[in-house]
Amino acid sequence: MSEPTPAPAAATTPAALYRAMRLIRCFEEQALALVRSGEIVGGIHPYIGQEAVAVGVCAALDPADQLTSTHRGHGHVLAKGADPRRLLAELMGRQTGLNQGRGGSMHAADLGLGILGANGIVGAGAPIAAGAAWAARRQGSGRVVVSFFGDGALNQGVLLETLNLAALWRLPVVFVCENNGYATTLAVDSGVAGSAQGRAAAFGIPAERVDGMDPAAVHAATARAVARARADGGPTLLECRTYRFEGHHTMERRIRVRYRSAAEIEAWRARDPLERTGALLPAARRTELDAEVAELIAEAVAFARSSPHPDPAEALRHLYADGLRPRSGSAVEVLR
Repeated sequence: MSEPTPAPAAATTPAALYRAMRLIRCFEEQALALVRSGEIVGGIHPYIGQEAVAVGVCAALDPADQLTSTHRGHGHVLAKGADPRRLLAELMGRQTGLNQGRGGSMHAADLGLGILGANGIVGAGAPIAAGAAWAARRQGSGRVVVSFFGDGALNQGVLLETLNLAALWRLPVVFVCENNGYATTLAVDSGVAGSAQGRAAAFGIPAERVDGMDPAAVHAATARAVARARADGGPTLLECRTYRFEGHHTMERRIRVRYRSAAEIEAWRARDPLERTGALLPAARRTELDAEVAELIAEAVAFARSSPHPDPAEALRHLYADGLRPRSGSAVEVLR
């Protein structure tokens, strides 16, 4: 098995961490605007507020490492290096998207970058990550796989089954629980008995609670977990305590559901990872990085808007394996 390779130092400087988080924040703000204008259909689950987790984790990974994401996955995808132009095109259902406009917000993937896909099913990325980690171990590649999931997934059986297998087989996987305090609108204290760390301990998996609003702290914890996985030490679980500043989904802006107090939101906003990390930079450098990111987002919008929509005649492409066709009389056949 290959020796652990630390993340490049340049990827963990305050400037690099700030730029990566700024890209995610501006991308999500632009996506929200496109939802409001109707250019992104169906809405999104914004990642605003949680940027430190994605950036801190992915800064500790090698290019060959892999990850599985969640319904709130834009931050993970961008932090792992996906092209923001192609991700935005995917959200807008364009042919130039990461998945030709077929995956949309909740299923974006880029296998070439090790992004095995976001997932709209709570906790469903965990077994995919375990399978990829098992393959990596069999191949002796030294590759590590990260599985992101939220606090709501702590009650999903598939996650517990995956923790069990990962521990038994000493898989090189890092489980990252983004505990933002709510599963949709259900407060974690009302829906989760015990804790994320307690669940890991039940399977003999080392666990660590991390300040998920501090990218440097997240990176340090992830680096330890990744090094352990590469050294055949098995899985680790990280519980990153974080917060989403926006609603669970953009639909909340329309139905105006109330389950969080303004005081709670403001208290967490005072710990904004962008502001905390940006304060470490000279003002001129921060302004320079902001302008750089703004240009990237403008390019992404122009690229996505100018990209073609998929051809309806190609709707069944990639749906069936080569050589297979829908049965005669099936719903798909009738639609033809």
